[in-house]
Amino acid sequence: MNALAHAEYRAVQRQAASDIVARHTELVARIAHHLIARLPASVDVNDLQQSGMIGLIEASRSFDASQGASFETYASIRIRGAMLDELRKGDWVPRSVHRQLRAATEATRQVEQRTGRAATPREVAAAMNIGVDEFDRLLADVVRGHVLSIDAHADGDDDAPPLRIAGSAPSPAQHLDDEEFRRELVVAIESLPEREKLVLSLYYEQEMNLREIGAVLDVSESRVCQIHAQALVRVRARLRDWTSKAA
Repeated sequence: MNALAHAEYRAVQRQAASDIVARHTELVARIAHHLIARLPASVDVNDLQQSGMIGLIEASRSFDASQGASFETYASIRIRGAMLDELRKGDWVPRSVHRQLRAATEATRQVEQRTGRAATPREVAAAMNIGVDEFDRLLADVVRGHVLSIDAHADGDDDAPPLRIAGSAPSPAQHLDDEEFRRELVVAIESLPEREKLVLSLYYEQEMNLREIGAVLDVSESRVCQIHAQALVRVRARLRDWTSKAA
């Protein structure tokens, strides 16, 4: 290919990528608003969208249709990964939330090991030496402050190594590690009480917000928040070997 033809080819590629970005800006906004519902009020949705646009542009440049996934599926991963990466850089999660999450996870694990069944909120609160009302507030803080709890190996410790950004290329060892983690995660979710499993499915797979899930279950938004958080804590307790490995 001569220099002129190469330049024309590159120009066509850039135009195609620009067209793809223009057609999928609404996807960035949708993902940003889905995430913002789980974040503190101090997080600006516009900042999320700016980070997401970077992820979308990168996706438009690196997408390979021969891999089988649709562009929207691929781009969604890259957009969400870019947003989460920006949030990690901002260090917006209070350390108290990290400590609360670790304490609730360990208490849940101990209760379930002892009883051989799903721990109730009252049992976990008792194991933590706090009241049920305080435990409910803790769960609300976990959901608002811990976006990464369902899709990351690390347990939120400030000293944990940085997580691999969604869309970056894993090594063969990381790939096997991720595959095994996903299998264990599926097992942990499938063993949840039915209502907790349903809430996770509606939230993560159907991308419904807490208010919409509350309407489906005929409960308040705050109750959905509690169920969601307790499910996350329970899953993390059952994946303790993985969270310990990542810390």
